[in-house]
Amino acid sequence: MAADSTDVQELLALAREKSEQARSHLFEVMGDLFMDQARILTVQERALMVDILEKLITEVSRDIRVRLSQRLAAAPNIPRELALLLAHDEIDVAAPILMQCKALHQVDLMEVIHQRSRQHMLAIAMRRDLSQQVSDALVDSGDIDVIRALLENPDAQISEATLAYIVEQSRSIDDFQGPLVRRSDLPRELAVKMCYWVSAALRLFILDRFQINANELDDLIEPALHDEVKAVEEVNVEGSDAAERLVQELRRAEKLTPRLMIQTLRRGEVQLFEAMLAELAQLRLPLVRRLLYEDGGEGLAVMIRAIELAREEFATIFLLSRKTRPGTAITDPANLGTALAFFDKITPDNAKQVINRWQRDPNYLYAVKQVEQAARSMSSTTINPSSAPNPPQE
Repeated sequence: MAADSTDVQELLALAREKSEQARSHLFEVMGDLFMDQARILTVQERALMVDILEKLITEVSRDIRVRLSQRLAAAPNIPRELALLLAHDEIDVAAPILMQCKALHQVDLMEVIHQRSRQHMLAIAMRRDLSQQVSDALVDSGDIDVIRALLENPDAQISEATLAYIVEQSRSIDDFQGPLVRRSDLPRELAVKMCYWVSAALRLFILDRFQINANELDDLIEPALHDEVKAVEEVNVEGSDAAERLVQELRRAEKLTPRLMIQTLRRGEVQLFEAMLAELAQLRLPLVRRLLYEDGGEGLAVMIRAIELAREEFATIFLLSRKTRPGTAITDPANLGTALAFFDKITPDNAKQVINRWQRDPNYLYAVKQVEQAARSMSSTTINPSSAPNPPQE
């Protein structure tokens, strides 16, 4: 049934009184009416109550408003207008409504995010029914504490694109790392990336505070990292697996020689040659292909120097490999001269140091590079990375 007319008259009488006691009683009565599920308030009565509250809410103490908010936060019949009124109040009043009230629409929450304080955003971040759009608005605020609270909310819906953005940010913001890896909706690819960021951040922390050789530290961290992350299987062209098995047999039989490599390349058995070079240099096959066919030949020179082939053998491999490149007809003699000059400048020991760097997990190296760059941008202290270059992208 509709609310008794005596209730409405009592509200109007209390509204005319200006004492704190009368105002407190007024808000209590209104709270009772909204909480009473046995009563059905008419549209006019609800509008009248909201109008009274809008006019008087700034005139009552914060404690009264807090009590009203706490009572109405879980009420099923609270008018949206009243919920909005309380949601925009100071945080002690707004928090229960922002965290629980179902009367608020998505657009209402986003309005509060854009207009109110970070404490209001923190309360919203803890709601159980957060949509992807509201989560995006919270992340757009750029507030670290708000984003962390959002990540720690298992019921918040966060889009994969937003999670990917936060994962990228986590390489320089440690606070995101723990909550991210604990989210059940974190895609596998992003979880793998997180493992690399965390390992790279740990590496930087140790190098910054302890006297330890970077390569020795990498030797310790990388195996532990691989215990957590299975290496992504490389996509090989048809026939590569058979070539790799043959090369491994040749090496075990000690028949994998520079002469055999060059003969193989002369015969046009390119895949087999690539597998031979990868086996001798102990590098990933996609990386060997990239280095082998790059324009300048510097990567090829490093590999040939590292496996201690002669200058003449490098020149032969360089010229033959140019002919196998798609769209390549004739090699300019000047290119060979430039490649040989580079070959002459590097020593086998230096080449082996570079190869050792390239043998690292490429995702790990990328994570190390990104974490170091982020640290340099956030601090005036320059972090000296390893002198060996990172391998080109495979």
